[in-house]
Amino acid sequence: MRRRVRLGVSVWVAGIFAFAALSPMASTVQADGPRVTFEITDEPGAWFRNAAGPVAGFGSLAVATPGTEVVFTGKSNTVHTRTSLIFPTGAINMPFDTAPRKGSDQVVLHTPGLYVFTCKIHPYMFGAVIVDNPATTGLDLGETISLVNGITVPTSSDLATRLLRTFFIATHPANWEDYSSSAPWHITYPNVDVRITGGAVANLDAVLSTRYGNDIAKAALNNPTTAAVGEIWVDTQFEKTAGKSKPGTATAINGQTWQARRKVALPQINMNNPHNMWTDKNQNLIYQTQWFDSKLTVFNRTSGQFLNNISVGESPAHVMTRTDTDQLHVTLNGSPNNDSVVELAPMANGVQRRINIGRGNPHAHWMSHDGKKMVTPNAFSSDSTQYNFANDSIDAILPAGALPIATGMTPDSKKTYVASLLNSTITVIDTQAKVVTKTINLLENYNAITGVITGPVGALPIQTPVSPNGKNMVTANTLTATITVVDPVTDTVVAMLPCDPGCHGVQYGAKQGGGYYAYVSSKFSNSLIVVDPDPNNDGNPADAEIVGRILLTSTVGTASDDTITGNRGMGGQGLLTIPVVYNGWVQNLPQTWKDLLTPAQRNPIQ
Repeated sequence: MRRRVRLGVSVWVAGIFAFAALSPMASTVQADGPRVTFEITDEPGAWFRNAAGPVAGFGSLAVATPGTEVVFTGKSNTVHTRTSLIFPTGAINMPFDTAPRKGSDQVVLHTPGLYVFTCKIHPYMFGAVIVDNPATTGLDLGETISLVNGITVPTSSDLATRLLRTFFIATHPANWEDYSSSAPWHITYPNVDVRITGGAVANLDAVLSTRYGNDIAKAALNNPTTAAVGEIWVDTQFEKTAGKSKPGTATAINGQTWQARRKVALPQINMNNPHNMWTDKNQNLIYQTQWFDSKLTVFNRTSGQFLNNISVGESPAHVMTRTDTDQLHVTLNGSPNNDSVVELAPMANGVQRRINIGRGNPHAHWMSHDGKKMVTPNAFSSDSTQYNFANDSIDAILPAGALPIATGMTPDSKKTYVASLLNSTITVIDTQAKVVTKTINLLENYNAITGVITGPVGALPIQTPVSPNGKNMVTANTLTATITVVDPVTDTVVAMLPCDPGCHGVQYGAKQGGGYYAYVSSKFSNSLIVVDPDPNNDGNPADAEIVGRILLTSTVGTASDDTITGNRGMGGQGLLTIPVVYNGWVQNLPQTWKDLLTPAQRNPIQ
């Protein structure tokens, strides 16, 4: 049964962002007046921690007066940028941006209004400063806010208030949607008066609660009626455990019982923000990136036993194998250098080389079914590289949108899709002709001023794989909390389903008896959504529906190498299904796994 979409988490008009227009800069002149210090950390929610303590209950919020110097200090294991996402229109020293680094930066804020900072590598990290003119009533948000390319909207607009709502959810773990409780989802906002467009003064808590509701009934947890083949691994990246100072576990869900089988925290290496996973051709190993660190970790899939921890480079984001050689390829999201994809030997037995993709800072790449090609979304340069392993050269570097973050390929590798986070588009590329054929605008049905929505909407798209049989493509849209479904034949959006706050990861797995499930994870909730993209088995992706919602917390019988202490089941990001059933990988499975699949699943496009 299809559920109605709840568009209450955030609709971000990301199409108007253009990070590529920013040039690296950092103020080095210290102010003589007051100072705000943000400590950049690996801590969930407190990624930009106000060193002076919480303001109105929020640890990433500061209130300052004109002339305040904002200092960013590094307390993280990896590099970050300090980037102005939102600022008062015409503000002095804006826009502000830095290169990825661990050190300190500073900027002086003079113009009253709202400033929000982020990291372009980890773009859900937020810190906010309200520069307030003490002579006015209410905290000044400004007449209008500008986004990083200068586009302006009133602070009274739907976009502006949804952005604020997003900040208060992302930076406050108590505001995350906890499915282990039957209580309605309550979001706490600062109970303060703010000054907005036209000098109007309004209570922030009242405005946000009235516009978007509060004490919202959660969707029911339920198991799909048809079992899955194998298991589903989810990077519960924000879960805390007793034996570590860094957050994150990998959670295995049994696809027959729909219960958590195992939690892997790896306290012996203090595993730090595990973000994305893949496996070897025998499905025995888990290759795990640590996005807030510099390591690729390997552990045994069945037992959770730690096997290896390999230094690869700053902010390793995604990992996949080649179907022909079983070599691993890891993207270094924090590296600005051209050689920011690392190739490792099968079984992760050492780094073999660094591959020149002509750009830096790639995120979620994809490998072709025959192992001959790789596509990377190059986050800082607004383009995508197509790399050819047959002659070890770049086939093409093609334009994408602002901050391209994830890619997908049709099972025959003839078409590539590039999801661009900050302009909410999906670029369609003819892989053979090496040309862009279309741009899918996921925001064409949204009005930024009024908030009116007239059709499917997807703001800040992230993972967007194509189904193994090429009949549908499911995209997780993080700040609209929506799942969009694209028909890969027409490259049009044909359906939209509800998701959770911070909707992030998607991966396809085999459904018992034939067909596929698409699994969707969310950063700011602890449920895993199960989508059947073709419930009628007629090949029509418009019929996609949610068929299950699984709790990602430990249950009786869940094995674990550490004790869970906080953010239970939260931070869902990377996903991996066992067995891997994409075309090219599925043919290499051991026979014991192949025996569990139908003939169509074993050869999905024949």
